[in-house]
Amino acid sequence: MTSRRPTHALVLSLLALLLFPLHSTAQSPVDPGKLPARTTFYVLWHGTPSGDLRAKNSLYALWDDPDLAPARSAFLASLMNPNEKQKDKPALSREEAAQYLTLLDNPFLVGYFRAPESANAKPAASMNKSTAPPDKPVWNGLFLIYDRSGKEELLSKAVLRLRGTETELPKLTTLTIAGVPALKVERKSGVTYWAEFSKYAVSAQELPVFEDILNLLNGKTAATTLSQVEAFNEAKPLLTEGLLEIFLNASHLKELALESAPGGPTAQFKPFLNALKLDSLHSFAARLSLEGSRTRFQGVLLGDTTPGGLFDIFSEGQAHPASMAFLSPSTLYYSESQIDFVGIYKMIKRAITQAAGASAQQINLIESAAATRIGMPLEDAFGLTTGEFASLQTNPAFDKNQQLYFLGIHNKPDTLKLARTLLGDRISSERNEGSTTFLKVSLQGGQSSAGVTQWNFYYVAVTPNALLGASKTETLRAYIESGAGADPAPPQALQTARAQFPEKLNGLTFFDFQKVDWAALKAEWIAEANRAKQTAKSTDAAKNNANFATWLSQIPPDAIPRHLHTLAGAGWKDAKGVHFDEWLD
Repeated sequence: MTSRRPTHALVLSLLALLLFPLHSTAQSPVDPGKLPARTTFYVLWHGTPSGDLRAKNSLYALWDDPDLAPARSAFLASLMNPNEKQKDKPALSREEAAQYLTLLDNPFLVGYFRAPESANAKPAASMNKSTAPPDKPVWNGLFLIYDRSGKEELLSKAVLRLRGTETELPKLTTLTIAGVPALKVERKSGVTYWAEFSKYAVSAQELPVFEDILNLLNGKTAATTLSQVEAFNEAKPLLTEGLLEIFLNASHLKELALESAPGGPTAQFKPFLNALKLDSLHSFAARLSLEGSRTRFQGVLLGDTTPGGLFDIFSEGQAHPASMAFLSPSTLYYSESQIDFVGIYKMIKRAITQAAGASAQQINLIESAAATRIGMPLEDAFGLTTGEFASLQTNPAFDKNQQLYFLGIHNKPDTLKLARTLLGDRISSERNEGSTTFLKVSLQGGQSSAGVTQWNFYYVAVTPNALLGASKTETLRAYIESGAGADPAPPQALQTARAQFPEKLNGLTFFDFQKVDWAALKAEWIAEANRAKQTAKSTDAAKNNANFATWLSQIPPDAIPRHLHTLAGAGWKDAKGVHFDEWLD
């Protein structure tokens, strides 16, 4: 029961958000509803914020903080110079990197078209011809539409610089497509079509896709558009008033998977895909928006949630998850999620049976062998857990020895029986204290008749309703003692955040930026990077860790809590699908 500290992922997520400026009025290079109906997905970026919208937002206040200028410049320069092996190519300066980043001020749309029914397109050049089926070529329907207004000169400069970094010069051919002068760029890795006209820059990998986009921008609407697709209209309420929007037509997933390698092994996988009932998924939609000081991310996976489909993966949710009993006013990080393991098991079993045409007797033989190995039927084993996972932290420096991991269970005696079977000689000791059983588990090595060969121990407490894991027994005892109270005492900020979500949730996340000891955490991260540098297996890895440590050293510890307060998010399932909602304040 180990994992990376959650703050690492959190910081990376924040950096990803900060890199992409947001926007105050709805701009778009094209109305997504006018895209052809065969659009599988698109990502629409609306541009840069201005005025009060940016000034009032906490995330942008952090990004614009003058104290972060050195770290910000260093990060941008490293991002724009990923390949340091090209010694003969001049690296971007920090000033140049910041200049090129302003290309993101303008809106753009990235998307993917499914192959036309006629499928007369050429195969993607990036594929090995020997692996492409002769009867139907592989398709690559990616495209880009960029609004280059005011960025014409900078965009041309960026394109020329990128071409100048290539080790082999591509073959360039000028041609006219849909009445627009264009460029065909041929490389060993593939073919790209490129055009700059009016306020647009357009790129695509397939000629039919490129032509369709140019026709659209010239005012020629496709015969059937995305606005006529049911999945798009179902998702549309979440695709309005956002600053960044994402749409995926999930009803195309099966066809997309089969299209990626027609005639090959994937085609043989079709019965399994059918048995999984991929058609129960309709679409995925998400948006990013600014609401005063807060940044909000919303997402939804829409579809038919009737039992027997892919939505069986998601739990129906709880109003009061058991792991909340271990919260206290000092909790600064809490992440909880619920998964229906029995539902997943039944879904996979059903799919295998239908896809392989296996008889009930064959499936029973496999299940019987597994049951013999673990000492109980597979469905019973999966049913021992409630499906609730959680991670908690109260230490301001995120000391890994004070991190708690939680797994909800139904039946303590059978859970212990299964643990003894699976862990075997890795259990060094077992001790009962009241209703709790403490296990000392070796993560490396096991006991044998020749003696004890165990090290790197981890500690597990099995209570009547949970498995608790930690690096120290003292941590387990402290959490168990706090959880023994009559009522849980979550932080007030978490209680406030929880109140804005539905009653039953199958996921909840909370992080308090104000309670973190950022100076101690920064020192620990730098120490970790330096240790990783010493043990790196390559020069590049060592250099990356050294650069990361240097970059961290330029971040003032008080910058983050100066602007950010809390992060809170939740997920829930209803008749329409599975929803996600997260707020950064």
